[in-house]
Amino acid sequence: VALKRMLNFNVPPVKNSTGEPVWKVLIYDRFGQDIISPLLSVKELRDMGITLHLLLHSDRDAIPDVPAIYFVMPTEENIDRMCQDLRNQLYESYYLNFISAISRSKLEDIANAAIGANAVTQVAKVFDQYLNFITLEDDMFVLCNQNKELVSYRAINRPDITDTEMETIMDTIVDSLFCFFVTLGAIPIIRCSRGTAAEMVAVKLDKKLRENLRDARNSLFTGDTLGAGQFSFQRPLLVLVDRNIDLATPLHHTWTYQALVHDVLDFHLNRVNLEESTGMESSPAGARPKKKNKKSYDLTASDKFWQKHKGSPFPEVAESVQQELESYRAQEDEVKRLKSIMGIEGEDEGAISMLSDNTAKLTSAVSSLPELLEKKRLIDLHTNVATAVLEHIKSRKLDVYFEYEEKIMSKSTLDKSLLDMISDPDAGTPEDKMRLFLIYYISSAQAPSEVDLEQYKKALMDAGCNLAPLSYIKQWKAFTKMASAPTSYGNTTPKPLGLFSRVMNTGSQFVMEGVKNLVLKQQNLPVTRILDNLMEMKSNPETDDYRYFDPKMLRGSESSVPRNKNPFQEAIVFVVGGGNYIEYQNLIDYIKGKQGKHVLYGCSELFNATQFIKQV
Repeated sequence: VALKRMLNFNVPPVKNSTGEPVWKVLIYDRFGQDIISPLLSVKELRDMGITLHLLLHSDRDAIPDVPAIYFVMPTEENIDRMCQDLRNQLYESYYLNFISAISRSKLEDIANAAIGANAVTQVAKVFDQYLNFITLEDDMFVLCNQNKELVSYRAINRPDITDTEMETIMDTIVDSLFCFFVTLGAIPIIRCSRGTAAEMVAVKLDKKLRENLRDARNSLFTGDTLGAGQFSFQRPLLVLVDRNIDLATPLHHTWTYQALVHDVLDFHLNRVNLEESTGMESSPAGARPKKKNKKSYDLTASDKFWQKHKGSPFPEVAESVQQELESYRAQEDEVKRLKSIMGIEGEDEGAISMLSDNTAKLTSAVSSLPELLEKKRLIDLHTNVATAVLEHIKSRKLDVYFEYEEKIMSKSTLDKSLLDMISDPDAGTPEDKMRLFLIYYISSAQAPSEVDLEQYKKALMDAGCNLAPLSYIKQWKAFTKMASAPTSYGNTTPKPLGLFSRVMNTGSQFVMEGVKNLVLKQQNLPVTRILDNLMEMKSNPETDDYRYFDPKMLRGSESSVPRNKNPFQEAIVFVVGGGNYIEYQNLIDYIKGKQGKHVLYGCSELFNATQFIKQV
């Protein structure tokens, strides 16, 4: 909503205006691009009158009779380039929008350039948009994508980090969270664990919100913005957790569609990139091997199949794709049948409309064609994506890993020794084995004895694993052991349902032979459990000593702040140090069971196990 308002020159778009939109140019930097691209497609931009969207630092031609909307970070080089645009008189008028607040001195630089270029009247508006975060779903956001290594898990947890570096990282995170709440139009009540990076974020965010509220004339939380969020009647709860409370989940193999896509494919800012495997045709001897085609697909909110199934277990997804395909084929056959009855097999649409009297049926069939084509596009998309995922599951035995790890995390009996799993040459990549072992190591109450550990290490080395992550996890475990008991993951194991009925039929696209049909039982992961305690005001040793901040209370120390005693209706969980789709899905499943409650999931970066293991 905030973006659409900005693209409409910062006036809310009028619903039913009949006129054409004002044509305009959009100029953004990489940050702006990352914020807009998951939310607005090129078509939507065009509908809003954006004819051209260009990167700020690309070569741009002058278009003197068109207004330009800028959406950029207030960095030194961006501002220099904007001043240059003013001097070169590129556009008719300039609407300058900064993703994060611009400083007074930089604003003066622009003003001076505008005076020098005699363009003061053309700079129509300058806005701080406070949009420095990326929204991936209605209920999920991540801080940044450009320069994300600056706020990564490794950056926060480096042993040799200096205080000033840590301050900078915390300020970056707080700036984005502040933007998030300005856009939401709500002041949260903040809870966080003690002695962690999350606590530093909480202290700084509380201070920043407080300072903004104290300056009543310029506060961002007054008047028109405040009711804008959907959370106007009751304040949301912000739970800040540190990645270090649970390192097993980011390494865990998963079984739901969205998390699997993120784990095994190249899935980034809602777009998945696939390499299409070319068939096994024999190419003439000496010919160059065929290049693999790269295809990318957007998995967005408008994709109904994705919205419905992104949280489903994979076998269910394969079955649904198959059903969709069958219903599509039936519709397609119906259109063909009607055409042939009327003897207009190869005719054009014009001939069809002439026969309109006895063709009410055909007209309705033809008018549903665009819908059919869209359906076909989605079926093809998910067939390709699901097939790519399935290849990974089968070649790496991911179903076995998933089931085995769930057993480890829920302390159930194991049917096969860990050593056998690691030394089985057919099961998984070296990285899969490393992930499995780390989860075992993190979840075990006692660390394995030195003798056992050496044996495991040897097996891991033989399997080609890189042992670097183990030494980090070892230190982490020694450190957290002093701090707290190991995290429990509930006691559930996935139940195999027997193999699929429908998908096993020969007609199916997906050969699921040998893949276990595992069904998930809902169990709360640590992050969800912490949220549940704090949101429902349950007393629990895990969360009882969490700190409590209320930025609206201008005075009073923490102990004397009157606390909210009622359960919250809305909550935002934010993981400092990075998050994943497994946790996101777990929260969504948890909140489904709670009538009328909402939860949003945010994290400083989104990583899959491969990216995470490289950081530890």
